[in-house]
Amino acid sequence: METHILLISCADEKGLISKISTSIFAFNLNIIVMREFVDPETDSFFMRCELFGEPDKPALVADLKQKLPKQARITLNQKQKKNLVVLATKEYHCLSDLLTRFHFDEINANILAVISNHEFLKPYVEKFEVPFHFISHEGKSKETFENQLTEQVTSYSPDFMVLAKFMRILSPQFVSLFENKIINIHHSFLPAFVGANPYKQAFQRGVKLIGATAHFVNNNLDEGPIISQKVLNVDHTFAVKTMVQAGHEVERAVLVEALNLVLEDRVFVTGNKTIVFA
Repeated sequence: METHILLISCADEKGLISKISTSIFAFNLNIIVMREFVDPETDSFFMRCELFGEPDKPALVADLKQKLPKQARITLNQKQKKNLVVLATKEYHCLSDLLTRFHFDEINANILAVISNHEFLKPYVEKFEVPFHFISHEGKSKETFENQLTEQVTSYSPDFMVLAKFMRILSPQFVSLFENKIINIHHSFLPAFVGANPYKQAFQRGVKLIGATAHFVNNNLDEGPIISQKVLNVDHTFAVKTMVQAGHEVERAVLVEALNLVLEDRVFVTGNKTIVFA
């Protein structure tokens, strides 16, 4: 017997829960957890169920498609670890946190490889016996660099790609290959202080809160669907350096929280926002 996660999103209508529950019962499955939400603005229905049993996946999905509104999106995944490829540059705080959690089996994922456009982190990554691939961007066109990056990433067929302070802006062509599969951690509480040096921007503005945002990557810089955010109180005693140190702690916490939600199939992307069943 195995646990599976059923994800459904569709137009809302009366009787959906009854129809879904009837199908699940007909396939001799037990509902362990069921959460649902209706977005009144779009009249859309979202559901996440954890099921126990041995489902005939194609038959169950086909049965649900027949009963639910047209264009319903139905996914049935076995509850198991997902595979990640991590992209990094030189900053190590988020990457080191992920590698440590992976080493001690504290994250529901396998880190298949780390890819970087600098060799700086190679000795550190190899201590965890994780493959490290160096792909330089220097002296290359953006297209050439991203073609090489695409080839390396796809060789691992990851479920998701994590940008752990990967300081390169990805092209629309690259992002389109991995739609809603790239997760980024941004060092500010979006939409404030986008782009480079956010802590310096925050310090100069005299902010009283700093934060971090984890989001899916789309073609708008740092404006993809938000998965998780956290903030931290600061005051006039914080210099830029101490603000950066505090910010790094928030970034680690936000990234791992977002990843846990995604890895457990708790996140629906709808337009440019997310529905999160925490």
